Amino acid sequence: MIEIAGPERAGMNEFVARYLKAIDDQRAVEADVHARYFGSELDDRSLVPGDGARLGKIRFDEWFRQSQQPN
Repeated sequence: MIEIAGPERAGMNEFVARYLKAIDDQRAVEADVHARYFGSELDDRSLVPGDGARLGKIRFDEWFRQSQQPN
């Protein structure tokens, strides 16, 4: 198995807040530290790549800009 990830580490709430800001959506994002994911309570190390992961080079902001360009 090969684990891959982006170069930035942030909580999902941070990525969602950045996305909403980028599309000019003024809604606030509030993290719930006790929210469950498929029944499990997560922490800062959940759902993030391990030490041996292959990291990409495209950061979130660049990915978003590229995704908004017409094909």
